[in-house]
Amino acid sequence: MKVKHIFTVLCSTAALLSTTSCNDWLTEESPGSTSLKDFFTSGMTAIQSVNACYTPLAWEYNYTYCSEWYVGDVASDDALKGGQNTSDMANAYDMENFKTNANNDLLLDFYRAQYQGIARCNLALQEVPGVTPDENLTEERKSCLLGEAYFMRALYYFRLVRIFGGVPYTNVVIDSSDDWQQSRQSADYIYDRIIEDLIQAERLLWNKSEYPATDLGRATKGAAQAMLLKVYLYRHDYPNAIAWGRTFMEQQYDTGEYDLFPNYYDNFTLAGENGIESVFEIQYMENEQSDYGGNNGEGGFGYTRGTFTTIMTRARTGGANAGWGLNHPTQNLYDEFEVTYDPATGNETWHDPRREYTICAPSPEAVNINAELTYLGNSYNNNKTAYTDNPLASSDDPAKYIALDHPSRSPMNYRLIRLSDVMLMYAEALVEGGGDQSVATTMLNAVRDRVGAPLYPGYEIRKWNGSSYVTDEVSDLREAIRHERRVELGMEGHRWFDLCRWDIAYEVMNKENGSYGSTESEEVRAEMAMFIKGKHELFPIPAEEINLNPMEQNPGY
Repeated sequence: MKVKHIFTVLCSTAALLSTTSCNDWLTEESPGSTSLKDFFTSGMTAIQSVNACYTPLAWEYNYTYCSEWYVGDVASDDALKGGQNTSDMANAYDMENFKTNANNDLLLDFYRAQYQGIARCNLALQEVPGVTPDENLTEERKSCLLGEAYFMRALYYFRLVRIFGGVPYTNVVIDSSDDWQQSRQSADYIYDRIIEDLIQAERLLWNKSEYPATDLGRATKGAAQAMLLKVYLYRHDYPNAIAWGRTFMEQQYDTGEYDLFPNYYDNFTLAGENGIESVFEIQYMENEQSDYGGNNGEGGFGYTRGTFTTIMTRARTGGANAGWGLNHPTQNLYDEFEVTYDPATGNETWHDPRREYTICAPSPEAVNINAELTYLGNSYNNNKTAYTDNPLASSDDPAKYIALDHPSRSPMNYRLIRLSDVMLMYAEALVEGGGDQSVATTMLNAVRDRVGAPLYPGYEIRKWNGSSYVTDEVSDLREAIRHERRVELGMEGHRWFDLCRWDIAYEVMNKENGSYGSTESEEVRAEMAMFIKGKHELFPIPAEEINLNPMEQNPGY
């Protein structure tokens, strides 16, 4: 049965009788009733309550598949929807081509998953303060748990506000049908509340090194500092972004809490999960149970332990380890990676190794045999979510992909924040806010040096001039940082949000102005609608949610 309101009540509570009578028995609880205080009686229940705050972040399926990368990658110039054909995942096709309407089920499920996470955070923040410490819960751990709940609530609202703009806001447990309908708040209001939660989280959370190995993956002080940098960057509040970037670098990077992996691709392996470069990840695990509906009542939100992203984004190569071929990297992204040539011979002398670590392709022979490997003239696949020990192998190589315990999902964590991301955000804040440009250059060059790329300034990138690619030397630090974010973080769900934050989504995505749309195949261009500035930077509030909770729709929808 579909949820009939926005906010999910996570624990059953007895209905409290209200009366003006002076008889005491009229206000006493009925025998056998259960209240929240009956559950929150031990340190272990406090820990379990906060653990539950993380779970909806991992949810990728309810009535459809609803990962955030459908926006972050597919809506951008980094990826095409992919799949068997244009009707496969039709909701994602609409998002890819700026044809989205308010009845998009993918957006509905994503919207609801975030609110279920928020409801769990509200419950933890209401009840955990009253739990008496015991052998499972010290006062210090209790404070840190509250920091985790503040962090997660901020993250859920951040995921909503970037996609939908202002949304309804609640920071209390909704336990009455009278309170189901909440007013839509402005984006500025939501960002203010996010910042308040993150400041609380940063004060309460532990550093990554203070957690035991069994607790790696929890929110940390460094994660809160990185998110504060990120949120202030989205608000174009560069002084505060710079301040939090500096705090992160001094308290986290300089102290050895985080560092860059020497090998770039270690970030996308099982062994590299929650590693030295990881600031925050969505946690997944191996599990053999099905997520689909069946005789045991399985299915829907709350049953996903592994990630569907792996099988969704692997190539449609056939065989036991084949995928569904979604989220195809674009030719435009492929061409963004730097290549150098010998001027005398014209032969390639070097190219950015992140290209192959990000994008894999089937062999030409496989493409000729299997038409489903190609979507609108494109046969690339996302290497970062492939769950492979052979990233440089072609996507039709039987040895490329690691076998899955369950045929629909893998244990690969999804990296939400990496150190290189934080370094480039800090560099961006310094450039936009008139900070120390030498520090911004140091951040940029640390990321480039890791993969042996030429250091700034002094290298060239390819640009589309409307009819062909030309090579230009990078002499502008802002341009260099934006280029670096694309090639360093390609296919990690950042690109769309970067374009919107920089206010260049129209310039990049409009197929008629000689940019992204002009670089793709005729088949791709034929499917694209025009990008409307002032509309398509946001997606529509789901119509079903407006029916249940009347509020104003985003402009143009």
